[in-house]
Amino acid sequence: MTDGWLGGDLAEDSNNRFASAYDDFNKRYQNTRWTGRLLERAEAAGLQGNRLLDVACGTGLSFIPMLRRDFLVTGCDVSSAMLDIAREKVGDLAELRKADMRELPIFGPFDLVWAVNDPINYLLSMEELVACLKGMRRNLAGDGIIVFDVNTLNTYRTFFAETLTVEVNSRKLVWTGLANPREARPGMIAEARFEAAGEADSVHLHKQRHFGEDEVREALKVAGLNLVEVSGEANGDLLRPLDEEVHGKAVYVCKARTQESLNPAAGGRGD
Repeated sequence: MTDGWLGGDLAEDSNNRFASAYDDFNKRYQNTRWTGRLLERAEAAGLQGNRLLDVACGTGLSFIPMLRRDFLVTGCDVSSAMLDIAREKVGDLAELRKADMRELPIFGPFDLVWAVNDPINYLLSMEELVACLKGMRRNLAGDGIIVFDVNTLNTYRTFFAETLTVEVNSRKLVWTGLANPREARPGMIAEARFEAAGEADSVHLHKQRHFGEDEVREALKVAGLNLVEVSGEANGDLLRPLDEEVHGKAVYVCKARTQESLNPAAGGRGD
């Protein structure tokens, strides 16, 4: 891990502690439907092929539906505990590797590279965001598609400012948002505490940074990516235009910038 990353080892430690409760806490989400919506947007952007790199794949909630759609999956995550759970679920049906999303190795050319369910927000600076996007770009096939989502200000005013309790399998899982909704602003860093009641080793802190559309667009340019579209999520649907005050997530669909688009004289937008 590169010295100076603001997140340090916090994301790795948090997700290792979160791993055993992650699936139970997220049972309420319809991952098959959500990943289907994301796939529709990637296909509309010209996705061809079925090779997927799932960055920050966690316990597999975002790639298992893609296995069922006949994708060839490679997943990576900074958390060994999350990867162990994913391996228990899928065996050798997916190639799973440990990697920090800020320093992604080249795992091969992929038709689709995505980071979904807000792992991008665990990056705590523009430098880290650009490093991640450059790593995703390096793993793209020539005409590949990148998809990622980030939490909106609405999420930091609600989920990161509320207490949520989930009781499942005789466990009480408690998420306590520590953000002040009145102080939510672009570029803010929000924190939340999580614990499985009575399990001291489960207690940990989640720390996330908000990335607004202007910042994301700038990071895409630096990383050599063209933005195809941005939309907002509400109740599992993707809507345009993005409204940070209403939608829970912003979803970005991108492509690698070609030499033509880098050269204005060639007619590219250079967006």
